[in-house]
Amino acid sequence: MITASPDGKIVISLTLAEAPVISIKYNGETILSPSVQSLDIREFPAAYQNPKIRKIITRTVDEVIIAPVAEKRSHIPDKYNETEVWFRSNCGIRLRAYNDGAAWRFITKLPDSVTINNESLTLSMAKSDSLFFGEEDNFHSHSERFYPIKSAAEITGKQMCVLPAVFRKSNGIIAAFTEADLLDYPGLYLGGTAAGTATFKGILPQAAATEKVSDDRRSYLVDTRHDYIARTAGTREYPWRVFGIAANDAKLLENDIVYRLGSPCKIKETGWIKPGKVAWDWWNDWNIYDVPFRAGINTETYKYYIDFASANKLEYVIFDEGWSANDDLDKINPDMEMDALFAYAKQKNVRIILWVTGRALQDKFYSSLDKFEKWGCAGIKMDFMIRDDQKMVNFYEKVAAETAKRHMLADFHGSYKPTGLSRTYPNQLTREGVRGMENDKWSDGITPTHDCTLPFTRMFAGPMDYTPGAMTNATKKNFTISWSEPMSQGTRCHEFAKYILFESPLQMLCDAPTNYMREPEAMKFLAPVPTTWDETTGLDAKIGHYAAVARRHGDTWYIGTMTDWTPRSLNIDLSFLGEGKYKLECWYDGPNADRKGNDYLSAEKNVDKTSKLKIDMAPGGGYVARITKL
Repeated sequence: MITASPDGKIVISLTLAEAPVISIKYNGETILSPSVQSLDIREFPAAYQNPKIRKIITRTVDEVIIAPVAEKRSHIPDKYNETEVWFRSNCGIRLRAYNDGAAWRFITKLPDSVTINNESLTLSMAKSDSLFFGEEDNFHSHSERFYPIKSAAEITGKQMCVLPAVFRKSNGIIAAFTEADLLDYPGLYLGGTAAGTATFKGILPQAAATEKVSDDRRSYLVDTRHDYIARTAGTREYPWRVFGIAANDAKLLENDIVYRLGSPCKIKETGWIKPGKVAWDWWNDWNIYDVPFRAGINTETYKYYIDFASANKLEYVIFDEGWSANDDLDKINPDMEMDALFAYAKQKNVRIILWVTGRALQDKFYSSLDKFEKWGCAGIKMDFMIRDDQKMVNFYEKVAAETAKRHMLADFHGSYKPTGLSRTYPNQLTREGVRGMENDKWSDGITPTHDCTLPFTRMFAGPMDYTPGAMTNATKKNFTISWSEPMSQGTRCHEFAKYILFESPLQMLCDAPTNYMREPEAMKFLAPVPTTWDETTGLDAKIGHYAAVARRHGDTWYIGTMTDWTPRSLNIDLSFLGEGKYKLECWYDGPNADRKGNDYLSAEKNVDKTSKLKIDMAPGGGYVARITKL
């Protein structure tokens, strides 16, 4: 059975042997060689063994998804061809081919509930492929990985990685593999089989049998596991296994196939969901200054954060770790006058998001959410879940659903990668699962090279709460680690570019409000920059080296570019603009940015769709522009 994309370029094929076998081609080139896919169902052990076809259903879809929260685009073409193959066992497999990817999933119509012993997933890649491999060593993880590039043939059976796993074919085609619509099922990892084979296998955590409290008392860890991965409904659709396919690196920046494959929105009315920017406290260690009070986790400090957010029309302030006990949400810090702070924020037209540990929320789930709702809380930032077995995946959905009932947002930290849940529950605005800016407080690993890798690896799965906004920007030579006065690597304009290149409908300003207030020119860009996008166009890119993207919000276009430690010039044409004249305001690396990362300049000029830009970036540099119609 062959299913081709609407433009005919992508073909996903199913053949039947002892088990179903999937292969994928793009423009006649092999992306995935024939690879066995099977589901081991305890009560129906022969379900996917030597399958015999009972019926085949095909359909063609050409629709538009209107996103309540626009991540890459507000109107998302949902155009694909689909083949559904049912076997005599009342089990089957569904294939989809889009113009920018291909996916498959198991489907079953079995009685009652069933036990899934395991899922047999193989990916037979070419030995000449390379991949960006976010290596993982256990199932208790924040999924915060680097993505070094490796030869597909060198990965051994002792290695596994978090998803997405992004493959580069020898001809330059990009094939990013991950999963979508992960519900009531464990998360998927990818492991090697044997060095030299370039064959990979799916690895899934077994279901939790018993749990224990972590040493830091923030998490429930799995103590013992069952001998199966899931107990679930006999009639259901299983998670999609998906390749996003792009002819070049820049085109991958436009790919939102994971969102499209998420289950449709379950929230009837979504007008209350408000993306926006957040004044964040924890990264800057509450280290404000030039104030007549002692800064810290107290009422006076948070009024200062609220004042800053209000003055710059930022929608939110987070109360991070310390407003309550980490393991008991009823134990409020006595220095925090919560009723007064919520009233003050309301008066200032700012809303408050509360940080909670996953364990504390689990212990007092409904009472805590009800209390937060009574306070007028805008949402929660839930942290330290560090698992994606079936029980934890179900808890994510429960949190998204119950916060939605209370018109609250959700930001998941200590989390696994996105799998399209933001389509199903658009109040789930963002999540971590990324090695982001917080690491600058204790390590030197968050480099411009890492920044130039993330938009193609972790971000392929969905929005990421990287938490940008550092106002001390260091060259490679000058970077130092500091807990209370942290800095970033790369130039100021590299930092600005993160707001265009890194998608997150709930976007942080991580530095101290005092530092922002001392830099009005920086706030001319940071205060109005949007967090959602009506249109996205990849301009130029090479994973791990540089990236350039244009995004439209309403009638305004933004350009963001960044480079690794290599200084670089890019030539960008503005053909994505409409007719007429435009004003371009830009912020670019200054002539001394290679010595002083904070050095930048700004300029304005008139442009139109025939204009060309030559962008020069310092080592670790960047460039941003805002383009408005005249």
